Amino acid sequence: MPVQHGAMEFTEAPEVLDEVRHYRVARVREQLVQNDYAGVLLFDPLNTRYTTDATNMQVWCTHYETRCVLLLTNGPVVLFDYGDYPFLAEGLPTVDEYRVMPGLSFFAAGNRSSEAATKFAHLINDIMTEHAGSNRRLALDRLGHEGTDALRSLGIELCEGQAVMETARSVKSDGELSLMREAIRVCQSGMDAMHAALTPGITENALWSELHRVNIANGGEWIETRLLASGPRTNPWFHECSMRVIEAGDMVSFDTDLVGPYGYCADMSRAWVCSATPTARQRELYQLSYEQIQHDISVLRPGMSFREVSEACWPIPPAYRANKYGFMVHGVGLADEWPGIPYPQDWANSGYDGTIVPGMVLSVESFIGDESGGEGVKLEEMVLVTKTGTELMSTYPYDEALLATG
Repeated sequence: MPVQHGAMEFTEAPEVLDEVRHYRVARVREQLVQNDYAGVLLFDPLNTRYTTDATNMQVWCTHYETRCVLLLTNGPVVLFDYGDYPFLAEGLPTVDEYRVMPGLSFFAAGNRSSEAATKFAHLINDIMTEHAGSNRRLALDRLGHEGTDALRSLGIELCEGQAVMETARSVKSDGELSLMREAIRVCQSGMDAMHAALTPGITENALWSELHRVNIANGGEWIETRLLASGPRTNPWFHECSMRVIEAGDMVSFDTDLVGPYGYCADMSRAWVCSATPTARQRELYQLSYEQIQHDISVLRPGMSFREVSEACWPIPPAYRANKYGFMVHGVGLADEWPGIPYPQDWANSGYDGTIVPGMVLSVESFIGDESGGEGVKLEEMVLVTKTGTELMSTYPYDEALLATG
């Protein structure tokens, strides 16, 4: 049976937060210096969170170009916020200047969106002229064509900003790791609640709601996906949870993708059988997935290239290759992050260069489901890359009945 996980340690924001905030800005500036960029302009809410720790309707702001951060390599960090709400950034040492964002989206500006984009571009240009001198190279994570056209019309050279941010975010400080462990602990408490609620007659949606409930009650923020499935919907993977009623004997697999306290992600997967002794076939699937996870964790070492990791992975039996998970390993921090390491057979299409380094947090993934049909098992663990190997960060127990032989 799953162990019970305690309540939150942090009833107030821990002292480590300011240390984490300064570390994250320094990581970004390090990347800007290496690439000779004058700064970076960020619209992705995860990137604005990383650089400032200021939040404002994070999920809503994914839909609109309504909030951004300009971080200068040798200048201020300017938060352009939705509306005039400076109290939302009060006390944050990483916000040097607070401004109101001109609404660029069609929702905000309608047929005046080009006018708004021009106004915004001049604001960015003025700040760059003051603090960046002749350097006109500005990294950008994402922006619509009217905004990018307006910036370029003023002689600003737009460069790839997502690479800056994903690389910066990939190596965690000790403070970040302490916050990630809190997100993991809240997630595992939610998993306990799910396990307690898993009885015949509950719907997939109702079971999934237990994870949301515990996350929100303990200071968490949202869940990125709805990846929970039961019975025949477990294979192939990526069915989202539904109103299907879970029956006794069903396999239930899920992937948490939980954004917990302080905005950090807890990304782990487990599979259970609902109120019945597992069948031999269910145990076989589970044990294959478990074997894959344990093998792939065991080969991870700092200094390995991404391709070396791919080539060292567990050889998936032929019957399960067609339905395998897309990545064997990926980074995790504020959400799923760079790198994403594919299987050897997929390397030619999607593999890329890079090196595993200490301080990376990686999710090791497995899905085992026969291409001919039947149920499937999804398992996943989070590991920290250390100077000598890896440290397991997720600690949720496996199901002993599914690991049993005979």
